[in-house]
Amino acid sequence: MHDIEPFFRWRPYYVASEDEFSPFFGRQYSEFEFSDAIYNYVIHPQWDDFGSETLYVKVLYADYALGFAFIELLGEWNDAVKNDIMLLKTEVLDPMMQHGIYKFAFACDNLLNFYVGDDDYYREWYEEIAPSGGWVVFLDTFDHVADEMRELDRYVFFGPRWNGYAWRRMRPDAAFEGLQEMMNRTRKWLTG
Repeated sequence: MHDIEPFFRWRPYYVASEDEFSPFFGRQYSEFEFSDAIYNYVIHPQWDDFGSETLYVKVLYADYALGFAFIELLGEWNDAVKNDIMLLKTEVLDPMMQHGIYKFAFACDNLLNFYVGDDDYYREWYEEIAPSGGWVVFLDTFDHVADEMRELDRYVFFGPRWNGYAWRRMRPDAAFEGLQEMMNRTRKWLTG
């Protein structure tokens, strides 16, 4: 796992450690010192630790004018035992929402497992962002991960419709525009 590096092609547009509103502002990274691990597997030092033992993130892009953030995930999301959603919400999402972020996209192609627990934090998150037209979408979830997420489909979007979106080939603003258009069509379809 040490060679799975966060997506880096958007660095000319955004760097979380240089964003004064980012929960990772001022972080220093090493390219050579591998200190974090998921279970017994060391991970690339560019991933950000937010307190979970098994889940790491990288904020790839945040645009406060658009109210949008794109976050890449690595590891295992465990709400059943570790309550990762509580940690993620309090340590990463709440600080971003305080600065106007209410639309979240998560790249999940390195999210290996998901264990659902209580949905209170998802409900709270949804209730906080929905009045502003906010949304949460999980892109490129593995089938077994999507199966575990089924109980959360009232609060977040995921599944086949959201897999295969070629965001890595786009600039971040274009990726957002495409996701917003997909979300508009989805909401129109859901409301009839």
